Amino acid sequence: MKIFSIIMLTLLIISSIMVSSLKSLLSSIILFMVYSLIMAILWQQLNAPDLAITEAAVGAGITTILFIVTLKRIKGERK
Repeated sequence: MKIFSIIMLTLLIISSIMVSSLKSLLSSIILFMVYSLIMAILWQQLNAPDLAITEAAVGAGITTILFIVTLKRIKGERK
């Protein structure tokens, strides 16, 4: 299980760096969702299921939807 945690932490660091370095906003939003899902898995590994569910629902779910809707509205105003 320790190897799994190390792999997940590595993916977490890589995804957090890539979110800030990508040029495409949609790609950044999708990668932010991946970051939140990895964080939810790590919370579950730390025996904090309440935080894992909250991170999955709010971080990966609601926040991603709000970002995508906002991005769609911003691109709609530019045309």
